[in-house]
Amino acid sequence: MLTLVAVACLACLLVWDYFLKRRRNRVLNESGIRGPTSIVPVIGDSWVALGNNTSNVFNLFATLGQKYGKVFRVWLFNELMLVTKDVKFFETILSSQGFISKAFIYDMLSPWLGDGLLLSSGSKWHSRRKMLTPTYHFKILEQFVEVFDQQSRVLVKRLYNVADGKTALDMFPVICLTALDIITETAKGVKVNAQDHPEFPYAKSVKDATNVIATRAMKPVQYFQLGFLLTAFPSYLKLRKSIQVMHEFTDKVIADRKRKLESGFNSKAGPLPSADIVDDIGQKKRMTFLDVLLQSNINGRPLTHEEIREEVDTFMFEGHDTTTSGISHCLYLLSRHPHIQQKVLQEISDVMGENVEKRITMRELQDLKYLEAVIKETLRLYPSVPIIARYTDKDVEVDGQIIPAKSTVTLLVYALARDPDIFPNPDEFIPDRFFSYQAEKYNPFAYTPFSAGPRNCIGQKFAILEMKTTISMILRQFELLPLGAEVVPQMNMILRSATGINLGLRPRIK
Repeated sequence: MLTLVAVACLACLLVWDYFLKRRRNRVLNESGIRGPTSIVPVIGDSWVALGNNTSNVFNLFATLGQKYGKVFRVWLFNELMLVTKDVKFFETILSSQGFISKAFIYDMLSPWLGDGLLLSSGSKWHSRRKMLTPTYHFKILEQFVEVFDQQSRVLVKRLYNVADGKTALDMFPVICLTALDIITETAKGVKVNAQDHPEFPYAKSVKDATNVIATRAMKPVQYFQLGFLLTAFPSYLKLRKSIQVMHEFTDKVIADRKRKLESGFNSKAGPLPSADIVDDIGQKKRMTFLDVLLQSNINGRPLTHEEIREEVDTFMFEGHDTTTSGISHCLYLLSRHPHIQQKVLQEISDVMGENVEKRITMRELQDLKYLEAVIKETLRLYPSVPIIARYTDKDVEVDGQIIPAKSTVTLLVYALARDPDIFPNPDEFIPDRFFSYQAEKYNPFAYTPFSAGPRNCIGQKFAILEMKTTISMILRQFELLPLGAEVVPQMNMILRSATGINLGLRPRIK
């Protein structure tokens, strides 16, 4: 009897699976979109991810792309994933107001980030985006330059301890603490001095959480909560504990900031600081990201504590490791290209002068045009967010091919930016692609390190200013040397390196 029941259940499961996938498979076949041929009922193509990890995912996609073309499909159980490095797909998906929903794989972040700007969609996303856009006003960004400058100077002092011209240094964890100090002060209005206290619990929790989520994202069986619990219970516990630590820290900061404001923290000029307000001793008060949230309204009501926390946590997540990755890879590339390093140094000297003690200004950062080109070329070769995924809830036509509804479109930012059909000598570090008036013009959707279209990165100006400040500060003090292992790209939510991002430092002769 039990055998008959089991057979009946299996038959029902197979029939359900067939009809669930039938239309999408027909549309794919008509569009000539191929993928692995050994499709197992229910499981789909999930077998191709066996043994997959954060270091070999790029090779896996490259191998499948070579076999099936610039766009191919993979069935992960009942989820259809289309993977592409075709710029036409990038342009169609990213430029459309109709495709702003994030893919199911982003759901792994929801226990941490809630339904904030990164994960929300529809009218909620539109209202949050509109509310948060003023946070990146020029006058507010200009205030943050002082924070960038101060924390970069702390970094430089720490680097002198290892700048012997012989020791290879992994820059990622070092820069990560600097970025954490910057983002915590600008987002929350508090100083945590993570650079002086590397074991700061929040920093460790961010690292642990991203490691767990990144590993989970490589294993389709863990996409489902039950599969995650059964196959990686210790990781589940670590993730839950990390999220608890981060939420408790954010809750405390929100409560403290709100209490200070309500008790007359800025009594001379109203309840909240702005770009032009000074305190009792004549110092300007900075408007923080948290301040904007505390004074914001949606549909006539103030944000709840949970809504504020999810946006602050989102800002911390998106503005922390991403800039760390960009700065570290840029320093790495400059260490391997001394002639470009010298050119950047000369521009810095021309713009800022020889006095390294002078504070950096917004105007000077804007005038560092060649450094900006170097950063852009770095982000082409090593985009901080190397893969973007969107969900389509209706059929989409791209150059005669149909993406069926209920599909996840995985956009390989990393692979497209190295496509020789678009970028000549794609693996070479050539900042002039983005600098000289002779620079070639590319399809703007071929270069998307900050995404593109209506859902592009809201903080990209903030990130570029932070990167310029930190990199210029380091270059004025140190010569970057090609020491240590070469990078091995690793997909760990953002782009890291399995071997570290290594270089040597030698103090410049004064």
